[in-house]
Amino acid sequence: MKILVLNCGSSSVKYQLIDAKSEQALAKGAVERIGMSGASLKQVRHDGDKLHYVGEILDHTMAIENVLSVLMSRNHGVITNKKEIDAVGHRVVHGGERFSDSVLITPEVMEALKECIDLAPLHNPHNIKGIQAAQRLLPDIPQVAVFDTAFHQTMPRRAYMYALPYALYRRYRIRRYGFHGTSHRYVSAMAAEMMGRPLEELKIITMHLGNGCSMAAVQGGKSVDTTMGFTPVEGLVMGTRSGDIDPAIILHVMGQEELTLAQANALLNKHSGLWGLSGISSDAREIIEEAAAGNDRAILALEVMTYRIKKYIGAYAAAMGGVDCLVFTAGIGENAPVVRQMVCEGLEFLGIEIDPERNENAVGIQAEISSDRSKVKIFCIPTNEELVIARDTRVIVENLRKQTPAAEKMASEAK
Repeated sequence: MKILVLNCGSSSVKYQLIDAKSEQALAKGAVERIGMSGASLKQVRHDGDKLHYVGEILDHTMAIENVLSVLMSRNHGVITNKKEIDAVGHRVVHGGERFSDSVLITPEVMEALKECIDLAPLHNPHNIKGIQAAQRLLPDIPQVAVFDTAFHQTMPRRAYMYALPYALYRRYRIRRYGFHGTSHRYVSAMAAEMMGRPLEELKIITMHLGNGCSMAAVQGGKSVDTTMGFTPVEGLVMGTRSGDIDPAIILHVMGQEELTLAQANALLNKHSGLWGLSGISSDAREIIEEAAAGNDRAILALEVMTYRIKKYIGAYAAAMGGVDCLVFTAGIGENAPVVRQMVCEGLEFLGIEIDPERNENAVGIQAEISSDRSKVKIFCIPTNEELVIARDTRVIVENLRKQTPAAEKMASEAK
């Protein structure tokens, strides 16, 4: 079974064609700058063949058309016909309270996704555009939605409710949803596999550290708490997002600076975090370089970021009554030994002790980085959200195929 995994943003489509049996990505790539000048498509095939195309790509339908053409091309393709694609798995950011698992996309599901637009106005509309484009181009192929929020739907009420008037929850479903769920789910399962222990027995703290950052407390394989909240702004210090702040601060600043709602939203989402603290960049690699050169604000940005992560490790260890394993993942988590070192320093009282040499050598690879004395295992695990989407899609399509012959037989007998 070959599954096309799509992740559609406002001006981009990231994709992978995955062989579900071998779980190998036959090809992966991205279309960028959709609807703008200089639109491009880049692809890397499993054998290392590379393609870079620049041209006019006006919308998501044209973007996915280009993807399919490249996948079927004589020189750079991996299939000869669209019919070789058995299913499409879509990353969808927000499933609200309606979806606690991945689902086959039906007209009813599409309506429910549109109802979630208010909860994720910057993401869900573009996810929906991608689904609609794929349905037009691949009309007879099952399409599956896999939600960033679904993994966190196991959180108890005490973890997801805010101390606001309950009427706001009833009217607008204001609560903690959490994001990066597919990533947290994947790396927690991989950590259990590396430890050789059942996931159901473990208390794991996962740290997805990239331009967007979040942590999750995973107990018995289920998310019981996470740092991102109603929106992805809450929690950790990120590339351009503030993370946790006193909510009255934004009211004060709006009054002092006479900011509109849109300007206040941009302040929290686009001008804060590492960028706001350092004044240098939102890219952690540049912050780390500047900090190593002695730049005081870069040092401050790293200290604030890692201190916040350290506090949440303590909080989640308390919430779960202990911790068996820490996992670092995503761009910073996988590639920044200095961040991992700063996070783990001083946590020996929790049984957390990092090995400096193992940590320094673990860049972009799956590895254990805890010392032999550490009671808590520490891992660096590259995330693979696309593989999770492909796995879920495969299960749903296989179940659909099992049900279809039975349904056809019942209909025939009824006649």
